[in-house]
Amino acid sequence: MHVVIMGCGRVGASLASALQRLDHTVAVVDKDAASFHRLSRGFTGQRVTGNGFDRDVLVEAGIEGATAFAAVSNGDNSNIISARVARETFGVEHVVARIYDPKRAEVYQRLGIPTVATVPWTTDRFLRMLLPEGVATDWREPSGSVAVLQLPLHEGWVGRRVDELETATGARVAFLMRFGNGVLPDRRTMIQADDTVYVAALSGTVTDVTAAARRTPEEDD
Repeated sequence: MHVVIMGCGRVGASLASALQRLDHTVAVVDKDAASFHRLSRGFTGQRVTGNGFDRDVLVEAGIEGATAFAAVSNGDNSNIISARVARETFGVEHVVARIYDPKRAEVYQRLGIPTVATVPWTTDRFLRMLLPEGVATDWREPSGSVAVLQLPLHEGWVGRRVDELETATGARVAFLMRFGNGVLPDRRTMIQADDTVYVAALSGTVTDVTAAARRTPEEDD
């Protein structure tokens, strides 16, 4: 398939090389022609100089035949405008925009533009590397406000109900993994030995939620 990338920073250049290795055709758009030096020596795709939300520039990059468009410049406004032009004007099926401001990400998601909220995602990656048994999340919604994480439980929670755990932690149990299968619990579901529990929590409460789950249920009664 043909992919148009707006922004030839480190992410754009890396994405272009990765797509080309997968045998896709790629066009990279950037308003600064000097940015193309970041592309790998083996890159054979198009280099188009201009604004990524300019229709003529996008046409030159092959947007009319593109299956996917990625806006990864260093400006939130430029990314979302170009993404909307790709989606709404040219009907590109797969469009993604990188957004630095997590508060904007939710708004753009509602407009039908999938976003990658860079700051929350990067924070989670650092947590995973710094705290192998810590509070890193497995998923975060676009605004970064709600996180889903695997909860490290004290063994005393075995045999207790899901609603008791929710009361103690202030989080919502999203699902359990039991014997390799996903389980959607209700309030009376009992936690069994070897269950892996995933909860949804507000981002600012993740540390407190984790700490509460590591205590014995008696400490929270």
